[in-house]
Formats: sequence, C-alpha cells, structure tokens
Amino acid sequence: MSVLSKLLERLVSNQLLQYLKDNGLLPDLQSAYRAHHSTETALLKVLSDILLALDSGNLALLTLLDLSAAFDSVDHDTLLRRLRTSYGLDGVVLDWFKSYLHGRVQHVRSTTSSSTPSELLYGVPQGSVLGPILFLLYTADLLQLIKRHDLIPHAYADDTQICGFCQPSQANDLVQSVSACVDDVSQWTRANRLQLNHSKTEVLWCASARRQHVIPAGPVRIGSTSVLPVSSVRDLGVYIDADVTMKTHVTNTVKACFSSLRQLRSVRRSLPRHALLTLVRAFVVCKVDYCISVLAGVSGNLQNRLQSVLNAAARLICSARKSEHITPLLWELHWLRVPERIQFRLCVLAYRCVHGTAPAYLADSLQLTADVRARRRLRSTDTMMLQVPPTRRSTLGDRAFPVAAARAWNGLPPATRAANSLLQFRRETKAHLFRSSYYD
Repeated sequence: MSVLSKLLERLVSNQLLQYLKDNGLLPDLQSAYRAHHSTETALLKVLSDILLALDSGNLALLTLLDLSAAFDSVDHDTLLRRLRTSYGLDGVVLDWFKSYLHGRVQHVRSTTSSSTPSELLYGVPQGSVLGPILFLLYTADLLQLIKRHDLIPHAYADDTQICGFCQPSQANDLVQSVSACVDDVSQWTRANRLQLNHSKTEVLWCASARRQHVIPAGPVRIGSTSVLPVSSVRDLGVYIDADVTMKTHVTNTVKACFSSLRQLRSVRRSLPRHALLTLVRAFVVCKVDYCISVLAGVSGNLQNRLQSVLNAAARLICSARKSEHITPLLWELHWLRVPERIQFRLCVLAYRCVHGTAPAYLADSLQLTADVRARRRLRSTDTMMLQVPPTRRSTLGDRAFPVAAARAWNGLPPATRAANSLLQFRRETKAHLFRSSYYD
C-alpha cells in the first residue's frame, strides 16, 4: 500500500478508535492493536485468573484456538452490515468504508511475468492500518458467545484463549462445557466465513504441583477430533506449564539467549563496545525482559537461571573473565537484576492502572486503600497504597497480578508513587530498585 494511503488510514483509524472508546464499543477482552494493550497484559490476565483459581483449590482448563487465514477470510458485506448495526456507522462514513474495501485486485508477479488480476472479495488489505481494527470489530461477537458458556475468553488478534475453572470432582462437566463452547464457536466461524483450525487447537489442564494426579488424562472433544491435554503450551510467546511453575518458559528463554550470546561472542572483536552493547540489548536482554512480569513469584532457582544470562552478557560486553565478580559489571552497565526487573515492570503496570491508562481488565483488579470503606480513616489512605487481596499460598495466589503488583507498588517510597508522569515514575522507580539491589 502507498504511503499516502497509510497516512489517510491513520487519520481514519484515530477517529474510529476514539469513537469506539467514547461509546464503550471496543471488545473488553481483545488486546491486539490497541494502546496500552499488549501480549504482556493479555498473559497477565489469563495467568492471574489461573493462579487465583488454583489458589482456591480449583482446576483450570486452558484452550487455545487458532483461525486459519483469518485476516484473508473477512466477508466484506458481513463486515459492513456489522459496522452499521453493531457500531452505528452509517451514511457517508459507511460509504467510505465500503469504498475502502471494495474494488481491490491482486495478482502474482514473478520476474517479468504476472498472473491475471482478480478482484478481492474477502479479507482486509495486507499491510494496512485499518485492516486489523476492522478484523477486531468483525470478530467481537465471538467473545460474547464464549461468555454465554460461563467461560472466560481472551483474544489477541486471531488467537483466542478460553479459560474454565472447576472443582476436581466437576472436571468432566467442565470438559463438556468447553466442547459445547467450541462447537458453537466453530458454527459461528463457519457462518462468518472463517475457519477454526482444529488441528492446531491445544488444551492444557492446570493444577498445583501437589494436585497433578487429579488432572484428567482423557482427551477433550474439539469439534470432530479428540485433543489430548499437553504438559505445556506456548501462549503469545510465553510457555505455560501444567503446574504453572514457568520452568519451560525459563528453560527456552535461557537456551535462546545463550545461543545468541555464542554468535555475538564470535564477532565481538570486530565490533566497538557501543555496537556490541546495542546487539546484546536487541538479541539477549529483550528476550529476558519479554513479559517478565508473568514471572513474579517464581522460584529463586528459575530467577538465578535468567540472571546467569545477564551475567554472561555483562562479561561479554566488558570483556571480563568468568572468574571476575559480576556486581561491578552490572553496576557499570546500570542493569537491574532479574528480581528487580520483575518488580520494575509490575510497578509500571500498577502506575498505569492507578492513572487509568492500563487495560480495564487489569485496572479493575487493583484497588486503592482509600477506596476501601473500612480503611478510609487509616494513614495509608493518604499515600496511594493499594489493597493486597488475601490469598492462601505464596506459590500460587501471591504470584497473581492483583497481589504481586499491589505489593510491588506498596514497596515504593510515597514520593515515587506520587510521581506526576510515567517518565518520572520510571526513573525514580529504577533508581530506587537499583539502590536497593546494589547498596542496601
């Protein structure tokens, strides 16, 4: 698509998103292509729901659905009808979207020859700005369909996650409920010219380490196929284990990071230090930091394994031997250790929740002490502290976002919590965590 077309689309998308936001028309549990909604916030919501369910003694069943060629299968007439009836777009606005979708052609070109152009009757334009937003509006009803089965959905673009919770004695009922839900989802996708890929559907039972023996071993019916539960799934780039320990995710992250470090070590003599530092940040540190907030409360052994990656990266940048003490190197690079990195990310998300820029599904899980009627007269109500929900087990409930974020936030100095901007808050929070890590 041309640059001019993308500029025009950007103007239209800004107005469209503002209209949808002002009127509360955006799907609440769809996290893609929206400001402050990311894979990290989506995963925090899903994982927190699972952890809190396990903390209360329940089992959790996570089902990951996949749509085949979803963006290429959007029916234009159905989309326009939905924009008019569900979102109130009519008149000149609807005519503009009709012109935007209709009349496009495609062809295949190889060297000097090309195929006969054919009109595009389905799908949103590839590489467009408006295309992904229109897809979200096209599939918004799917989330409501899942909710009607008393299950919790969460979507990120065309990836849909379904969570269900039950007592161990009611596992069979939950399996039947999920199967019935997927049947309705499959019927809905067919009616809307989308295709559910049953072969890529994954099912994961989650339970605490002590209750792994009560997890059902039988298959779950997904459409006309039977899917056996797996021991871990890769959800939006993060591996979730059946016992929710995050061991598989840490193992794969460490493996990928050390692979990148070996490649960088082979060319380090050809690079100046600033270039090597940039490459390490791009290929190693970013992998450690990806969705690091979901690792809140994991075992010290797993955190140490991630820390070994940062230690090796610091030694590579500083050309230090393995026998040299690592603390001065980390201090020189001004790198936080892994526990502080987790705390930092939780604090930033808590700040966004308190100031109304985080997704509602995260912000609604946090509550200021001042808003709790029974605690309004306490001194803590004047320091913007968050209420910490009660939990049963530190290895489960304490790791959920409402608990871990509230504790991380409350551990900050009052002046830091009262920062006037996110930029100021990030600076002061990092300085506080840096001091507590290297000086206290």
